[in-house]
Amino acid sequence: MTALVPLPVVMPLLGAALTLVLPWARAQRAVSVVVLTATLAVSAVLLVRAYADGPLVVRIGGWPPPAGIVLVADQLAALMLTVSAAVTLCVLLYSIGQGQSDLGESSPVSIFHPTYLVLTAGVTNSFLAGDLFNLFVGFEMLLTASYVLITLGGSDVRIRTGSTYVVVNILASMVFLSGVGLVYAATGTLNLAQLAGRLDTLPADLRLALQLMLLLAFGIKAAVFPLAAWLPDSYPTAPAPVTAVFAGLLTKVGVYAIIRTETLLFPDGRADALLMVVAGLTMLVGILGAVAQSDLKRLLSFTLVSHIGYMIFGVALSTVAGLTGAIFYVLHHITVQTTLFLVAGLIELRAGSTDLRRLGGLARITPLIAVLFFVPAMNLAGIPPFPGFLGKLGLFQAGASVGGALPWTVVAAGAVTSLCTLYAASRVWNIAFWRSPRLAAEAPSLPRLMVGSTVALVTLGVTLSLAAGPIFAVTSDAADDLYRRTPYVRAVFPEGIP
Repeated sequence: MTALVPLPVVMPLLGAALTLVLPWARAQRAVSVVVLTATLAVSAVLLVRAYADGPLVVRIGGWPPPAGIVLVADQLAALMLTVSAAVTLCVLLYSIGQGQSDLGESSPVSIFHPTYLVLTAGVTNSFLAGDLFNLFVGFEMLLTASYVLITLGGSDVRIRTGSTYVVVNILASMVFLSGVGLVYAATGTLNLAQLAGRLDTLPADLRLALQLMLLLAFGIKAAVFPLAAWLPDSYPTAPAPVTAVFAGLLTKVGVYAIIRTETLLFPDGRADALLMVVAGLTMLVGILGAVAQSDLKRLLSFTLVSHIGYMIFGVALSTVAGLTGAIFYVLHHITVQTTLFLVAGLIELRAGSTDLRRLGGLARITPLIAVLFFVPAMNLAGIPPFPGFLGKLGLFQAGASVGGALPWTVVAAGAVTSLCTLYAASRVWNIAFWRSPRLAAEAPSLPRLMVGSTVALVTLGVTLSLAAGPIFAVTSDAADDLYRRTPYVRAVFPEGIP
């Protein structure tokens, strides 16, 4: 089974190379769909094997660690791989449907498919990376591809907002690379399993400085307050499928990096108070920004920022229950946020705008869009029995069990954020769906492939609720393994850390 571990990275890269040389759009689409379907299948197999047998490790080129690069598929990485593969496949199908119906600047061009597959490879490489530098490489792969995708079409607005996105992420990459260099200078290694032992021997203040530097880099990429101002200005201008996959995955790679490093490298919890404050402020500032918006895409961008705070809160609790809730909430948020941006794309295609002041009557004119918006919107707001409610309930219970003024304050902030999310979703519903119709009779119909892929993601979001028990069991085991650290370290160094 270890031979399967590199495939989620290798297959998209090979697919990207193949689609780059193929001159036929239909062939490009076929290769992309086959590659991402295979990636989803391999990821699901890795999840089953990691849950049954523990972390799977492959040594690239046969070189033993720490001299060689290792890829590690533990339960957390396999969970993230599986959900992200499902999301990238659905978004790809949506983009194909959009390209078949839309001949404007939003249409996927010949470079879309190879760039999209490189983005996928960067995401999967980040999840599987067994050392800090390979994690940096994964970030750079996905970011380089995202620079192309966010400016797809070359309009003035996209170039301008894309420039902000590029500058901010280059700055974050410089901070990350500097942190990697300092970690190597202090410990002589970048292998995560080996760092788990060596960092413990460093002076506490030096260890805290390294921790904060990595948190700064990952915080920018995860879009936590006060490092998130770039996101609401950058995401809404991109094509709908690009915005959707960015919202679902790119910030979650930053959250994943925080989870991995905080549990494996810095388990002493010295930054927990800071993370709790950041989590609470991210929730409140993000949702207040959402409430003030009149454009649906910008509103969703602010809710994206806001709900990152729930995940950071789970990490900051430094308990198995808190991390279990955080991992479950990551999985839920990947699906629901991607779905909402895809629905926004359908609304834009049907109505010609996502400006709430220009919308109305969608529930009467296109009831299918109404259903596709209502379900993930209630899911995001945390209405029972959707997984958004289950994830928040798990996090609130974990916070209550820890106790203390700061955890209870963040729990209260989370409750307020959930209510404000419900208000924002209800406001969109009342204006865009219930208000008197404002759409022209000759508005274009919705392509079946775009609708079908959106329905698939809505179904996936509901499935997380129906299968919440088994999924919580897997996330609980993953959280327990992360805090014990031993399964990960022994998988990489079965004979002991050198």
